[in-house]
Amino acid sequence: MADQAPSNVLADFNARIRVLEEKLATLREKMLVITQNMVGEYKKLTQEIKTLNDEVREVKELTENLRDTLKEIVREMQNFAKKEDFLVLEKYINLWDPLKFVREDEIIGLIEEKLKSLKVKEHAR
Repeated sequence: MADQAPSNVLADFNARIRVLEEKLATLREKMLVITQNMVGEYKKLTQEIKTLNDEVREVKELTENLRDTLKEIVREMQNFAKKEDFLVLEKYINLWDPLKFVREDEIIGLIEEKLKSLKVKEHAR
């Protein structure tokens, strides 16, 4: 450099500075694009997290409703008759044999038939 003319040295420095400024401008543009991409991704991720939180909240509510429903079902099932209760009822039903019970109108019909047959027998004598 010492043997070069000062104007050549200045021109060389000037050219190098322009190259460095172009590289710096390119880096700034790249940084701007990267920053914009990061902001866009951040917004997308924030929205996805919000959506996931909403879905988790909904699933928790459904789970709580299901748990309450199951508790109610279990509470109601405790009021159901047990097998032993049915066996006792079956024993009494078999003992009483309700199929042999007679309705009132059937009894009245049987009595009327018997009275008619007795009257017929009395008239026959």
